[in-house]
Amino acid sequence: MRVSYCDGYHVPLPEGHPFPMAKFPALHQQLLDEDVIRPPDVVAPRQADWTDLRRVHTADYLTHLAEGSLSEHAERRMGLPWSERLVYRSRLAVQGTINAALMALTDGVAGNLAGGTHHAFPGHGEGFCVLNDVAVAIRVLQAACWVQRVLVVDLDVHQGNANAAVFADDASVFTFSMHGAKNYPFEKPPSSLDVPLDDATGDQSYLDTLQSYLPRTLDAVQPDLVFYLGGIDVATDDRFGRLSLTRAGLHARDRYVLEQIQAHDRPVALLLSGGYADTPEATADLHAIMYREAARVFETPRSSTVN
Repeated sequence: MRVSYCDGYHVPLPEGHPFPMAKFPALHQQLLDEDVIRPPDVVAPRQADWTDLRRVHTADYLTHLAEGSLSEHAERRMGLPWSERLVYRSRLAVQGTINAALMALTDGVAGNLAGGTHHAFPGHGEGFCVLNDVAVAIRVLQAACWVQRVLVVDLDVHQGNANAAVFADDASVFTFSMHGAKNYPFEKPPSSLDVPLDDATGDQSYLDTLQSYLPRTLDAVQPDLVFYLGGIDVATDDRFGRLSLTRAGLHARDRYVLEQIQAHDRPVALLLSGGYADTPEATADLHAIMYREAARVFETPRSSTVN
């Protein structure tokens, strides 16, 4: 299974910042240690072109981002302190998702060891999201005629508000968001399909709900490509999520999603989205579940250390 990753995915943040930036190199190393991926599977992206970013983002926002002239309000809403390295890192991650999508079209499954930044709007970033990798990747692939219809399956605990807004009037992109009803964002533009869940939704209720919607969505949309945003902030004890899925529940969720996509014979690009466990290493370990399950569903696992 090929994945996008490079060391530039990590950029230092101020001490005590709530975003677990160190989860990216930790996940990369963990997947290598478990033999879920091997060094030749890792494809380093270049920075996404500004012309591609303008397919989604406004010229004004990109100029402020490039020049470091964001207002204090804009930077606070983005949730990350501006730096040249942050812009570099964000452009790398967008290209990583473009590459993962192209590799998925060839291989059936591929991933970006970042991405799923579904709160980045055309004119501003928010919620720790600087650039919208999924939206840019979709527009790049559509412009090149690689895909026509796309399905975004967003299982982060937070509704994919920016993707909902970007594709609101576009029938070629179906956005499916299953999320905490009372969690961020508090204003939720309508997705193609929103499935809000109550706080403390546990494994069984969560999986029952997912099983009620995902197969018929795949049947109805018939996408050329699926983007799976497998946020792990639905897990028990996540700092920002309140849905209470156990570790076993995360395995069951990811296995079910990937088995359904495979059964419908659709390629899938795997993206991380959110996760805020006690440490970056614990967060990476939960993110690794999606890749472990992808190895089971799409490939023969190569090591007994995969669990």
